[in-house]
Amino acid sequence: MGYQRAETFDFLGFTHYCGKSRNGKFRVKRKTSKKKFRAKVKEFNQWVKLIRNKLHIGDIFDLTKQKLNGHYQYYGITDNSYMISQFCLEIKKALFKWLNRRSQRRSFDLDKFKMYMKHNPLPKPKIYVNVYK
Repeated sequence: MGYQRAETFDFLGFTHYCGKSRNGKFRVKRKTSKKKFRAKVKEFNQWVKLIRNKLHIGDIFDLTKQKLNGHYQYYGITDNSYMISQFCLEIKKALFKWLNRRSQRRSFDLDKFKMYMKHNPLPKPKIYVNVYK
């Protein structure tokens, strides 16, 4: 008789699953729920699509920074660093996509976008809550 994989469940936007700590002991881990992750990315895409021509690029980036900080503060818990990094990557992709569709010519190529990001960086993913301390 083999071991059975433990069940996972979603609660408050997190998927709770069984795992092991670095020293090999059992513990419950948490990551962003796939359903919530996709919904947040979709919501951001729709938001950028709506405001891309109504606000200046600097204002769009300021609001995006606020949105990212809020996401990091809620989802930035122990064992969830991969998912908040993925969220940041998806937001950058969405910004590049929709800011290039502001006119009939390309506003940004990838080098220009990276240069703009260097001068106006988005907040880096950060773990705000350590559940085990």
